[in-house]
Amino acid sequence: MRKTLLFLLAVLVTGITVAQDATSNDSGSKWQFRLRGIVVTPDESADIEAIGGDASISTAFVPELDITYFFDENWSVELILATAKHDVEAVGTAAGDIDLGEVWLLPPTLTGQYHFTGGNLVPYVGAGVNLTLFYGVDEGPIADDVDYDTSLGFALQGGVDFMLNDKWFLNVDVKKLFLSTDATVDATTALNATVDADVDIDPWIIGFGVGVKL
Repeated sequence: MRKTLLFLLAVLVTGITVAQDATSNDSGSKWQFRLRGIVVTPDESADIEAIGGDASISTAFVPELDITYFFDENWSVELILATAKHDVEAVGTAAGDIDLGEVWLLPPTLTGQYHFTGGNLVPYVGAGVNLTLFYGVDEGPIADDVDYDTSLGFALQGGVDFMLNDKWFLNVDVKKLFLSTDATVDATTALNATVDADVDIDPWIIGFGVGVKL
């Protein structure tokens, strides 16, 4: 994970440096809205107390809405909104594989972006923070209860807008979220134990969609 973070940070810094030479193509629009379909693929790992093992978290396919405000033709801030349901399992533990049911993640993410200007293809890079809330927990057939702590993490982002005209465009976007949570599994009935786990979720989020400038 550390090597991935360093690589993405290097890409971000390089992209911003190169972007200083980009030419202007300012439409004067301050607001931009995108609707994407996204694939949320966790890059998960876990440190599970007492029984050992690892975590397995399913991939999700969901819609995403983002709202962007431009300070000028290059610099903007973007609020990214989506929610996804994931199946969770503890695998390879001393008690075998344990089905931990389902949980919904709500990770509103705020990024600052730099947009390369000068043509119909408008690449951008960004970095920011995210707050992940866990809700709608279904603890599955074994645990009595599963509790997830709210997570504060950060995000890196890159993408490109393909302008169809001055107002409408297509978008491809990739984000990496760095987020973790402390999970507490109450398995008193089945295992006569309560198990704590430090879970890194760290999802890749790949999206394709359409946007409009206002």
